[in-house]
Amino acid sequence: MRDFDETSITDAVLERLSATPDPRMRQVSQALVRHLHAFVREVEPSFEEWQAAIGFLTRTGQMCDDKRQEFILLSDTLGVSMLVDAINHRLPEGATPTTVLGPFYVENAPELPLGAEVAQAMKGERLHVSGQVKSAGGGPIAGAVVDIWHSDEDGFYDVQRPAEAEASLRARFRTDAEGRFHFWTLLPTSYPVPDDGPVGDLLRATGRHPMRPAHVHFMIAAPGHETLVTHVFVAGDPYLDSDAVFGVKQALIAEFPRAPEGHRVLAYDFALKSLG
Repeated sequence: MRDFDETSITDAVLERLSATPDPRMRQVSQALVRHLHAFVREVEPSFEEWQAAIGFLTRTGQMCDDKRQEFILLSDTLGVSMLVDAINHRLPEGATPTTVLGPFYVENAPELPLGAEVAQAMKGERLHVSGQVKSAGGGPIAGAVVDIWHSDEDGFYDVQRPAEAEASLRARFRTDAEGRFHFWTLLPTSYPVPDDGPVGDLLRATGRHPMRPAHVHFMIAAPGHETLVTHVFVAGDPYLDSDAVFGVKQALIAEFPRAPEGHRVLAYDFALKSLG
């Protein structure tokens, strides 16, 4: 086949892909071509606009290294990460909703005893966190691994402060015989996603801010259950309805009231989806 034009080029590419040996690869490749070609037909980009798009993607790749993944940030801010999360976590009634992992998770956080302080010698408003881990529709889960991490009062994670040699505001706990956990930390604050690269340029060009509402990250794993990745958001945060990565769910918003002793309190229970 020759002399392709705007009406015939899509079918020609799809035909070339029809011999792809792997069925899933064939399905994904053909769907990509159909939707990408439909997008180009809809917007009818000029050559200058198409070159600008290629330049944007090139700069996005150039921003990526072992500490920053600009393509994940692009996926987050376009809502794709949350769409993929929703498709892969169709949960039973009663299970705690999931949300994005985010770029600041670190494997093998230090494991601490229940009741430990994870904000040693750091400034900020003290926060006591407690909760119980259960199986959705079932009983408590003893020995569940609870990973937590969050930003400091300036909106930074420890990995954004290279001078800090030790992990801070992140730790791992194991639930007791009744599935309970508790620890001390600091009240998180809202913060901007990295906006000094092409994704930041895109946010500004579309009139959007880079802010995420204040939250504490949780990753909870237990045998026989799907690992839960979620946040708990601070009620009343001004960015709850405009989260830059679309991660807020109503069930994940909680009050962080002040205790009589002056510190803040978060009490939140989690229910994991059983694999059985």
